[in-house]
Amino acid sequence: MPSMPKRLVTAEVLIVLGLSLGQSGVYSVVRLIEKLSRGPLSGQTTTLNPVLNESPYLDLTYQLLGIGFALVPVALVLLLLSGQSTSALRRLGLTFDGPLRTIGFGVGLAAIIGVGTLGVYAGGRALGITTALVPAALDDYWWTIPVLVLSAVRHAVLEEVIVVGYLFIRLRQLGWSTPLIILTSSVLRGSYHLYQGIGPFIGNVLMGVLFAYFYTRTRRVMPLVIAHALIDITGFVGFALIGPAIGIGA
Repeated sequence: MPSMPKRLVTAEVLIVLGLSLGQSGVYSVVRLIEKLSRGPLSGQTTTLNPVLNESPYLDLTYQLLGIGFALVPVALVLLLLSGQSTSALRRLGLTFDGPLRTIGFGVGLAAIIGVGTLGVYAGGRALGITTALVPAALDDYWWTIPVLVLSAVRHAVLEEVIVVGYLFIRLRQLGWSTPLIILTSSVLRGSYHLYQGIGPFIGNVLMGVLFAYFYTRTRRVMPLVIAHALIDITGFVGFALIGPAIGIGA
């Protein structure tokens, strides 16, 4: 199959990002400006998984719709990368080839990033450049934990497939150097976390550098998805279970 002209590749990348995390990055910048206009970030709170409706089943419906529609750009990327001699999943490394090694890499990356995230958050709060984060504010229903797990997996799949795998493939086609791709991927990752404050931006840029470098060495997105999902599941579910018991988010 002949290669795509560079102008079409550029247009495709801009459209994919405009429908997904690039759009989130723009909104995140605006939300940060809004928060700064209201006063110091240290006195503000950001809720990551809020209640969407007072009715339990309408809330569940909205939660599931949000998760499902958020993954549509991933389906688009898989479609755009298909049609080659190798499937889109294999091109991205979104497979469980060598499952023990794949899971091991994921757990290891999660441990490194998890410890680093706590440090960056604590430092950001101490410096007043990070809002207080409430990872989960859903009411206590039978579906709360499953929805939080699905939300974590949604973030992991969406971000790692698009910001790492897809972006590396397409920017490489445009002739970008590896360091420039790593930088772009990492800054993009940080940008859509800016609504949480400057600290999370820095932390996610550093996470992006590690994840992007790992991808350059392995061409495997699945370990990144596993690591990201484990980090978010720990944060979301852990907070939902422990937060109310210690008087946080109750």
